[in-house]
Amino acid sequence: MVEIAIIGASGYTGGELIRLIHNHPKAEVKSISSRKYEGMDVSKVHSNLIGSDLIFEDLKSDSIDADVVFTATPHGASMKIIPKLLENGVKVIDLSGDYRFRDISTYEKWYGLTHTGELDAVYGLPEIHREEIKKSNLIANPGCFPTGAILATIPLSKKKLVDRIVIDSKTGVSGGGASPSESFHFPNVSDNVNPYNVISHRHMPEIQQELEAFSNVRVSFTPHLVPVIRGILTTSHSFIRENNDISSEKLIKIYKKQYKDEPFVKILENNEIPKLNSVRGSNYAHIGSFEVDETGRIVIVSAIDNLVKGASGQAIHNMNLICGFNETDGLNHYGLTP
Repeated sequence: MVEIAIIGASGYTGGELIRLIHNHPKAEVKSISSRKYEGMDVSKVHSNLIGSDLIFEDLKSDSIDADVVFTATPHGASMKIIPKLLENGVKVIDLSGDYRFRDISTYEKWYGLTHTGELDAVYGLPEIHREEIKKSNLIANPGCFPTGAILATIPLSKKKLVDRIVIDSKTGVSGGGASPSESFHFPNVSDNVNPYNVISHRHMPEIQQELEAFSNVRVSFTPHLVPVIRGILTTSHSFIRENNDISSEKLIKIYKKQYKDEPFVKILENNEIPKLNSVRGSNYAHIGSFEVDETGRIVIVSAIDNLVKGASGQAIHNMNLICGFNETDGLNHYGLTP
């Protein structure tokens, strides 16, 4: 049994890690960390986990006894913790943005922080970096928006079909974390749709980084906050390069081929639109629409649960890969609907 420690376990992603690993056949959470809630039963923070015997501790990175550590810590905090963990031979999966970029200057520009270490990590999107993940001791778990956006568009970039992608994403309020800002306050969200960081969201260069690895493509991204708890619905508008002839039927074939061996990506046919409540609580990504209009615009829609496929579920998928487990261990359950 692989022993797990979670640093920053009091947030939504930490709670989801505990919930999902609880039924994992080969892994067990042995310790959870939170300075604020040190000494408290986990169910006092995550009420759905009543019955668990886990107690929050103030764990120090140089004294953690575990095989795999998940760092569900704020941006800027992970880079202070992770080097010592790696020195001690621990495998680390980081859920912050600290190690997602290949270029330190990109991180520092978009996060406004000075990076104190090396960006020697593998970007943890299994659908495109599976083999590198298996061999790495440090995985940078992708952001929630990039997960939905990249899965919806990577086949287009790999085939060099498009040169411009405009991404519009709608997210639930849990994306604001357990201590949200004023903009995530329920009265400001209910009966409303709120665009934010309309041209300057830090997840945009993350999407750009992964897509341009396959072809010269420009990415624009705008997120919107909608009055739901979980989920990200992404609509991508991709513009066909000159001399490319593409149809809905061809698109579906391309996507089916790309994802035919992927356990957590489901391709919807007959122009079906993905639904948030179909993936809620699951590690699945649903991709659909596959429409092409007369202007040369391809419209593809994806749906994920931002806390599972967009965060903790994907982190466990990465753990399964680096530990040599079955990829679906602990994650092979469908979404909650209605």
